[in-house]
Amino acid sequence: MTRRAKWLAGAVLLAAAGGAGFLWTSRGEADRAPAPVAAPAGPVGVGALGRVEPASRILKLGPAPSQDGARIDRLLVAEGEAVQPGQVLAEFSDAALKDAAVAGAEAQVAQARARLERIRAGGRPSEIAAQRARIEALRNAEDSARREAERAERLERTGAGAEAAAERARFIANRTRAERVEAEAVLETLSRPRPEDVALAEAELAAAGAALARARAEAALARLTAPIAGTVIRVIARAGERAPNEGVVEIADLSRLDVVADVYETDLPRLRLGAVAEVVVPGEATRFPATVREIGWQVRRTTQAGTDPVAAVDARTVEVRLALTPDAAGALARRSNMQVQVAIRP
Repeated sequence: MTRRAKWLAGAVLLAAAGGAGFLWTSRGEADRAPAPVAAPAGPVGVGALGRVEPASRILKLGPAPSQDGARIDRLLVAEGEAVQPGQVLAEFSDAALKDAAVAGAEAQVAQARARLERIRAGGRPSEIAAQRARIEALRNAEDSARREAERAERLERTGAGAEAAAERARFIANRTRAERVEAEAVLETLSRPRPEDVALAEAELAAAGAALARARAEAALARLTAPIAGTVIRVIARAGERAPNEGVVEIADLSRLDVVADVYETDLPRLRLGAVAEVVVPGEATRFPATVREIGWQVRRTTQAGTDPVAAVDARTVEVRLALTPDAAGALARRSNMQVQVAIRP
């Protein structure tokens, strides 16, 4: 064998040894690799942080914008007190003044209504009879004055009478005729009111009614009333203080409670209305059942503060409301805005 042939044979043996080593190493690594994790057979549930909130929401009640800076004269409720719709919760310092304005407006309405009824009714029978008697007397006086004026004119033409006397007689005749015409017009008004008088009185009554409605509306703004039946859960300002911008009291209907969960937008496809969930409340050993009753329509930044230091602080979430059972509502009635954990089953 030549020297070149020996060199080629050695190279082939080295290559074969290297390939065998590579094959052994690859098989060893394959034997040590972990087995792949099997994908779950069914859909996965959704976990989220949430807060306890009344189904009616927490209502902050304060004065109207026209009452900005109003001072509270009387506070009529306390924290924990049950209230009914329309119940007065507080009165502001201008309530007495507004009540006086209402009383004045009511008097104006009564006056305008009486005037309209008087015009519609016309004159009383005694007034009508007296007016007819006056017309008859004026008619007789007019006839007498007309005859006297005719006699004076005849005397004036014959030269037996003075021109001044004839002129005076004609004046008296014209005056009595005018008084008779006026008395007849008054009688017609007493017997049958004019449409324009009725229309004017009706317009005055409508204006008085509008003024009364405005006075009552302003008087209502001087009082703080409950829009729903619920419980006073917080008193923000008390008698003698000016009503702050955040309101005077907070009320809510605690008979029905929700859990408002912030669910990541990527978990939305796994949600459905009516889905069953469990709520874990700190300090409570019981897991409270809940049901998804509302899925929000808007994606926004998360409002719940998590404890994971590497969690995304700008995560996008959707607000999902879960209805609690009456038993859970009774147990959590005094825990509004408390943070809880929610597990929604698939």
